[in-house]
Amino acid sequence: MDIILFDLDNTLYPPERQLFSLIDVRINRYMCEVVGIPSHEVDGLRRHYWQQYGVTLQGLIRHYDIDPEDYLVYVHDVDIASRLDPDPHLRQTLQELTQRRMVFTNGSICHANRVLTTLGIDDLFEEIFDIRVAAYQPKPFPEPYQAVLDTLGAAAKECVMVEDTRKNLQTAKKLGMATVLVGAGDTPDYVDSHIPAVTRIGQTLQTWSAA
Repeated sequence: MDIILFDLDNTLYPPERQLFSLIDVRINRYMCEVVGIPSHEVDGLRRHYWQQYGVTLQGLIRHYDIDPEDYLVYVHDVDIASRLDPDPHLRQTLQELTQRRMVFTNGSICHANRVLTTLGIDDLFEEIFDIRVAAYQPKPFPEPYQAVLDTLGAAAKECVMVEDTRKNLQTAKKLGMATVLVGAGDTPDYVDSHIPAVTRIGQTLQTWSAA
């Protein structure tokens, strides 16, 4: 495996940090205050859009013709430093990897840059692929994965996808990538390795190489 594709939120930092809850609040506020959706409809619409389109953004684009760039700026305007700190252990883990390292996120590149900078690892990734890579089509749809592979000029079999979201790993596996699930819970059959935290990724890859 030559390339590692890391998800961002709840993968490069633990979900217990509750950073994404701040973004959730901003999404709800955007839907109410900017789009004009009644507050009692927001939760149901978000669930529907997640099931249908993978992210809230796609539903708002399709049904309310919103400006996706305005949305991305608004919802990611959160105080990252209130939830995250520099992570020397993670930095050492990433530095020891010999593979090319990329971030592949359904968020925005600006949000990713702020998260990586706050964690103290912004210099350790070659590239960030965000929600724009396939015209705002998110993971787990195959289009953004293929766009990443095309940009890198790589085959799926050369890549490892590291994620906290099972559906996103299922697509990666179907395309031919190796898959690493980060976090707690069950281990589906399309997951090659399941680790409690991303700092275990080096040990996992060493085990694969030894086998």
